[in-house]
Amino acid sequence: MQNKKILAALTGLLPQFTLKITRTWVRLFTLTLIAFGFALFSLARPSGNAGAASMVIDLDLPDRLAVAAAAPDEPAADIHSAPEQWETVTVTPDQSLDGIFRQQGFSIGTLHDIMAINAETKRLKDIRPGDLFEFQRYEDGSLQRMRYAADEGNYLIVDYAGKQAVASLVARNLSTEITETSGTITSSLFLAGKEAGLADAMVLKLAELFGWDIDFVLDLREGDHFHLLYEKVYRDGSFLRDGEIIGATFINQGEKFQALRYDVDGQAQYFAPDGRNMRKEFLRVPLNFSYISSNFNPKRFHPILKRIKAHNGIDYRAPKGTPVYAAGDGKVTKSDYTQFNGHHVFIQHANDIVTKYLHFTKRTVKQGQRVRQGQVIGYVGATGMASAPHLHYEFLVNGVHRNPRTVPLPKADPLGTTQLAEFRLTTAPILSLLSRLESSSTYATAAASP
Repeated sequence: MQNKKILAALTGLLPQFTLKITRTWVRLFTLTLIAFGFALFSLARPSGNAGAASMVIDLDLPDRLAVAAAAPDEPAADIHSAPEQWETVTVTPDQSLDGIFRQQGFSIGTLHDIMAINAETKRLKDIRPGDLFEFQRYEDGSLQRMRYAADEGNYLIVDYAGKQAVASLVARNLSTEITETSGTITSSLFLAGKEAGLADAMVLKLAELFGWDIDFVLDLREGDHFHLLYEKVYRDGSFLRDGEIIGATFINQGEKFQALRYDVDGQAQYFAPDGRNMRKEFLRVPLNFSYISSNFNPKRFHPILKRIKAHNGIDYRAPKGTPVYAAGDGKVTKSDYTQFNGHHVFIQHANDIVTKYLHFTKRTVKQGQRVRQGQVIGYVGATGMASAPHLHYEFLVNGVHRNPRTVPLPKADPLGTTQLAEFRLTTAPILSLLSRLESSSTYATAAASP
């Protein structure tokens, strides 16, 4: 810039001379001034091997939530090296590795040599449709190298030279990016999730996360909203799948619920900001249902028996085959079939609590078996005295029936004092991001209002 000012100042002197000299001398003088200006510019340039100016500029870029060594859409690469060339084969139904080798013109002896290397190569006999094999050949067409995706994060590489086969696991380039999104309920959680760009599986994770506190069929209201931070996993620079939820806020009927991910003894769990475990000892509802067809009612008129008969549970209407989960950890005390209950399962839990599940089309647990919370114990049906597919669910405390929707549920242990301090320090950035999302959403709503 300073050079340009000098050049402009010098050029500005020209009018003072034009009256005294000829046009030829004007041209010569002008060219001299221009040359002099370029000389000054060249002297002011920094020296360098390339001979071009180079400046480092600090840019005030917006914060990015990436947690990866490189941007997933711009993987680091050596521009001077050409990508490896592989011949690819996708496994089809009823196809074996033996058949693939024959099809590729590789000898069966080569396959035997590979299968005999170690336990990893022996597993190749269990290939499945959709698996991908990649090959490189010597000039004579024989096998030089084979690559197989052993799992999500590793390749099984086999280098073959004569009868010397060497196998190794090579890590694939996995990276994770944290993504943020928000949604507002207009009719259903799934529709709001779709509009927010979430896959169905992520919407289910969100529902499961707050499922101990919110009934997503009966408690949702139009205008309820959520804010979500979750992982996106990339492999070799391409999107692979959604990861886990890092933190979430859900506003239900004006009440705020928040969950933050935190590892306890190497296991990921979710806690409220004050250290309370989001997990309760019991699920409020043990299935994903369509609606309640009959509530807890000690004086209900039975639709089949045509008389007053206490309805000691809740009937959750759901399509036949909908999985039903154990509401809590416990032991199966009954898994049977009767004329009235159809296929049914009873579970004994701690603190003299019993849960009962009736009218299954199929049971998946046996009497005496121990089950964990969330384990599938059967599927919705209409067996026994049932007029349509539904789950009849009962909750007993000390032998007394309680309303499953309102009975106080025992809570999991909160974080201790030492863990709580570390938890707050670790999750403070996540909580800050959620607060920013909530503030942005509130501002946007206010700006949109007339």
